[in-house]
Amino acid sequence: MATKGMSSSASTPAADPVALLSALIRCPSVTPAEGGALALLESVLAPAGFRVSRPVFSEAGTPDVENLFATIGSGSPHLVFAGHTDVVPPGDAARWRHDPFSGAVDEGFLFGRGAVDMKGGIAAFLAAAIDFLGGRNGTFKGSISLLITGDEEGPSLNGTVKLLDWAAREGHRFDGAIVGEPTNPKALGDAIKVGRRGSLSGRITVFGRQGHVAYPDLAINPIPQLVKLVRRLTAEALDDGSERFDPSNLEFVGLDVDNTAWNVIPAEASARFNIRFNDQWTVETLEAWLAARLDEAAGNEIAYELDLQPGWSQSFLTHSPELIDALSDAVEAVTGRRPELSTSGGTSDARFIKDYCPVVEFGLVGQTMHQIDERASVDDLRALTAIYRRFLDRWFG
Repeated sequence: MATKGMSSSASTPAADPVALLSALIRCPSVTPAEGGALALLESVLAPAGFRVSRPVFSEAGTPDVENLFATIGSGSPHLVFAGHTDVVPPGDAARWRHDPFSGAVDEGFLFGRGAVDMKGGIAAFLAAAIDFLGGRNGTFKGSISLLITGDEEGPSLNGTVKLLDWAAREGHRFDGAIVGEPTNPKALGDAIKVGRRGSLSGRITVFGRQGHVAYPDLAINPIPQLVKLVRRLTAEALDDGSERFDPSNLEFVGLDVDNTAWNVIPAEASARFNIRFNDQWTVETLEAWLAARLDEAAGNEIAYELDLQPGWSQSFLTHSPELIDALSDAVEAVTGRRPELSTSGGTSDARFIKDYCPVVEFGLVGQTMHQIDERASVDDLRALTAIYRRFLDRWFG
């Protein structure tokens, strides 16, 4: 199934990551739109012998999302590469050096939304896998699968979490996973992600009494009360970090008062926050920490409600010398640098995969992700392909 008149044998040679990434960028797959990206991947994977499925998942109140699962081989060891073709909106296209969906190559860089986050990782792995299969004449002991979602940049409800469950029900069991997120802060080979802090979001709502600003004795203003609660939660650090994780941090991201009038004291005010937490905490212990401090600050004077949002994730750390050493050796062989084993940064779909098999993350340099003029170095893209190729030889060796 070709996309936009292209075929894998013409303008997107299967083992050429630059041509493949350029073609993927030309698919405007702004989350949750498929945009032709999964169709393009199928047009490359199927001729290479992969069995391709494209399940669509639904959730009330969210858009349907199309996903892709492709597999080749049988049995163990079973390696799964996970990624997403959905991208964030490009912003003002006029501010880009090249159209954000052109896939243009200029001065050694390939420009476009998703070049780094994370169509580049998908293109590199697919090129490496096809080259690996060609070198083995299509035969090897084990299985290779690609688990590609269109919902990573969205609510993450109809993507990887449901695709993993679907794959398990289809009988797939994974021995290791690589997520192709842009993990390197400055140069390719800087870091492999071997874990992630957890993430918890919540909202604090304070209930006052609406009234006229000229008669404050007849009203209760919730705004100063909310400020008191916010100050209490930001008065102390959660922790100082642990052996493998950075310190946990609580950040307020929004203060909301539904009031457009100048002479009305509002009835309620709320604040939204997010906590990134390390292995010293769980969602349950954080909830208890929050409630204790809010109750202390509120006393008998402030009526409030704490609402923790769905979609939270616990912290995790991968313990798999086979997976970590094989990837570290491949990175060092290509770049000359032994990567740091890192747990820094935000969250990713690895938080779902960890429940099925050991998982690590390694991809391109992430300095331009989500920015105007997002771009991937052509040299880095080819080097990442070489790293994945060496890893496959080691993993299936």
